[in-house]
Amino acid sequence: MAAPIFRSFSWGRWSGTLNLSVFLPLGLRKAHSGPQGLLAAQKARGLFKDFFPETGTKIELPELFDRGTASFPQTIYCGFDPTADSLHVGHLLALLGLFHLQRAGHNVIALVGGATARLGDPSGRTKEREALETERVRANARALRLGLEALAANHQQLFTDGRSWGSFTVLDNSAWYQKQHLVDFLAAVGGHFRMGTLLSRQSVQLRLKSAEGMSLAEFFYQVLQAYDFYYLFQRYGCRVQLGGSDQLGNIMSGYEFINKLTGEDVFGITVPLITSTTGAKLGKSAGNAVWLNRDKTSPFELYQFFVRQPDDSVERYLKLFTFLPLPEIDHIMQLHVKEPERWGAQKRLAAEVTKLVHGREGLDSAKRCTQALYHSSVDALEVMSDQELKELFKEAPFSEFFLDPGTSVLDTCRKANAIPDGPRGYRMITEGGVSINHRQVTNPESVLVVGQHILKNGLSLLKIGKRNFYIIKWLQL
Repeated sequence: MAAPIFRSFSWGRWSGTLNLSVFLPLGLRKAHSGPQGLLAAQKARGLFKDFFPETGTKIELPELFDRGTASFPQTIYCGFDPTADSLHVGHLLALLGLFHLQRAGHNVIALVGGATARLGDPSGRTKEREALETERVRANARALRLGLEALAANHQQLFTDGRSWGSFTVLDNSAWYQKQHLVDFLAAVGGHFRMGTLLSRQSVQLRLKSAEGMSLAEFFYQVLQAYDFYYLFQRYGCRVQLGGSDQLGNIMSGYEFINKLTGEDVFGITVPLITSTTGAKLGKSAGNAVWLNRDKTSPFELYQFFVRQPDDSVERYLKLFTFLPLPEIDHIMQLHVKEPERWGAQKRLAAEVTKLVHGREGLDSAKRCTQALYHSSVDALEVMSDQELKELFKEAPFSEFFLDPGTSVLDTCRKANAIPDGPRGYRMITEGGVSINHRQVTNPESVLVVGQHILKNGLSLLKIGKRNFYIIKWLQL
């Protein structure tokens, strides 16, 4: 295929994405960056961290967002590389940033890096990412697209505020890179980048000084990210890139590339990175990812992650991870200060995030699991599905048995291989070490009773000692 042709800006697929205020007289395009401005509001929440470039452009960033949104909405994108088959909590702030912009009437693009994931972004990394096979990247990209679309649907359905929102679109950059030939691409693109500038980026400098160094593939990543920005600018009128604070160098490369080719200004917005209590960035590479895919982290586990946030983090997280107005967050925190033992702020935080990620059903599931595990609620156990029980008791063996007449507590424990054979296993029951559905049983010869030992959903939760659980599904009751 021929090298990409660089041309002046065109309207692209979305009519109305070019902000015509750049052509207005200066007096009519005064920046609107006061307390009520969109960027100022998100800065106050702590969601938007840095803006680039802050000054010196023909039109400054606040003007794009705070004047005539309905007539000239902006287009903003954020990239997500499919290095795994699920997003994680570390991605959520960037998504919340996109959603807040969408809620203000702007069009947003979630870009899946089906091509760039094969190179690996060196930003914030101390060593090169393990290379991924092509088919695995494709499978991960498909999974990420589904995850992003599900989150956007939950946002649209459950968090509507009566305003007219912009659009949410998911794209994959493999759609344009698979049509490129390497030499043609380098000939057309490579001459617009200066090695000195690329080498000066902090992410590059840190890697070059490390023992492992940096591969050419990683080094070229920032060029492809810059080209992504250019492509979306040309095709969709995208003037703003959103990313984590570790992406600022890559965003700068995109700005310089576009400005050099078109003379137009584009912008970057960063969001803070979420770290663990040890200061490590949350994510797959650090081994501490809290996934958004239910198969990897259940709604209950996601809910508990936020419920367990310490008091000194919960107010900040309410501002970052929810759409709650700041006055409402202030009220929640006032109640929390009066009764911190109720964990009211953490529970509200966990509920808002779980509902966004897993929908209303997912939040209900998380609450059922919480009641069943931490409050020994038999009612919650009775309405739990097989899936929920498996999620809640991940390490617990799951068995399916036919219920024979006269089956006893001892028979059940032995069938499930929950106690040793012989007198020792018998004594474990008589000495109070066994419970079924949160009720202690001490008579090994007791016959199982439906409605007591066997719940109406056909399940029995067997607990041996303090932490060993066994799940039994009774068939053909």
